Amino acid sequence: MITVNRVRRAFYLDSVALMRHSRVLAGMDGVAEAAMMMGTPANQAIMREAGLLDMDAASAQGGDLIIGVRADTQAAAEAAVEEAARRLDQASTQITREEEWRPRSIRTAVAAAADTNLALISVPGAFAAAEARKAVRRGLHAMIFSDNVPLDEEISLKQEARDCGLLVMGPDCGTSIINGVPLAFANRVPNGNIAIVGASGTGIQEVSCLIAAADSGVTHAIGVGGRDMTDAVGGLSTIMALDLLEHDSGTDHIVIISKPPSQSVARKVIESVAESSKSFTICFIGAGSLELPPNAQFAGTLKSAALLAVGREPDDLALPTPRIAPKGRERIRGLFSGGTLCAEAQIVLSNLGRQVVSNAPVPGAMADTDAKDADRLIDLGADEYTQGRPHPMIDPSVRDAELKAALTDSSVAVILLDVVIGFGAHDDPAGHLAHLLDGAQGDAPLVIASVTGTEDDPQCRSSQAAKLERAGVLIAPSNADAAALALACLNR
Repeated sequence: MITVNRVRRAFYLDSVALMRHSRVLAGMDGVAEAAMMMGTPANQAIMREAGLLDMDAASAQGGDLIIGVRADTQAAAEAAVEEAARRLDQASTQITREEEWRPRSIRTAVAAAADTNLALISVPGAFAAAEARKAVRRGLHAMIFSDNVPLDEEISLKQEARDCGLLVMGPDCGTSIINGVPLAFANRVPNGNIAIVGASGTGIQEVSCLIAAADSGVTHAIGVGGRDMTDAVGGLSTIMALDLLEHDSGTDHIVIISKPPSQSVARKVIESVAESSKSFTICFIGAGSLELPPNAQFAGTLKSAALLAVGREPDDLALPTPRIAPKGRERIRGLFSGGTLCAEAQIVLSNLGRQVVSNAPVPGAMADTDAKDADRLIDLGADEYTQGRPHPMIDPSVRDAELKAALTDSSVAVILLDVVIGFGAHDDPAGHLAHLLDGAQGDAPLVIASVTGTEDDPQCRSSQAAKLERAGVLIAPSNADAAALALACLNR
């Protein structure tokens, strides 16, 4: 393999845009891997670990953009690098053509739009806290899309924001809906009277879309970042979000979503809930039942949380008719782009008596092993799958190798998939999957999927579901239903 790098000095492009361009490069003939990343130490470490960085690029600074290509031949690598340069030039020209003036700092942006009260921060993690602090000190709430922000900086930033009466969403906050406006990876859902506070992006997406499917709507969905409910951070943003929503006249009910928080943070959250005039649904994926105040109810899954929030019983949605999985096989293989969707499926199968292993186990599941007598559910958004590559919601090909292996595994009876659409996601994840499944043999495992999204999303949920159904995929109405349906097909 040949590794080639190029450095574009003092050139910035949003990480999501870079990931999309990287996906195109990786699909070129003879290219094994490709990435375009800002030259921060953390990003350079990721590229080096992925075999996409040679010594020639080591002099890059955080404000420089690194192109990294690993290919079969020098010619293939050079062709990909040239394509990357062409795309960067095109992006630079488009920005210049479409926008006569762009603010270069938060200070100038605020000066130009004095009524602004929210800043979305999407810069390399090494710089994100500093930019968010500038926003807070100018009276703005901050949503930090960036990851790799040091923990101590997150804590000090959130403490400062709290003292100013402001909210910091994130770091690593990939999903929010504010006043009906989807931000980052979010879906177009109706306005309503339900708010969501979540330490999980795909958890927020699943619940908001199921609320929409139940003919209800959302006022706000506030992402707080995956570390917010740990002992170290202490639920600073969660408590702040609950306080802000307490004073929001349009919100009547609040759903709180997280993997199990620490006991001390859970107590703080429940104390805030008890003091609120609103009603609540609390969904701590993998946690046992909690002692809750009269204005709150517990949901064990995202599906249950959505249904309880709209006043329905959790079994209101009926499963499709199960199919017969290939005989002589016993295992379920789950390949998930959403970490919380993977966690929810683990809970559903564990509660139904299945032995489950995962690279991201929740209580009741075990750490990933090669155990042949257990169902294996994989979070493909975890670091080991995304270092130097886009997230599977952006680039569904991250799932390709695992899916091909599962389709030919003689022990696998059912394959579980999640398809997450909406703003920021791949423009046709179902089409990509359908193309892969088209070559599956007649004795291949049964494939079951759920589609997290709405009819108003750019990809259109029903259109995505139809493509999967034409490829032979059995569609469940929710991620939790898909897991239950997998076992029903296995036992039929």
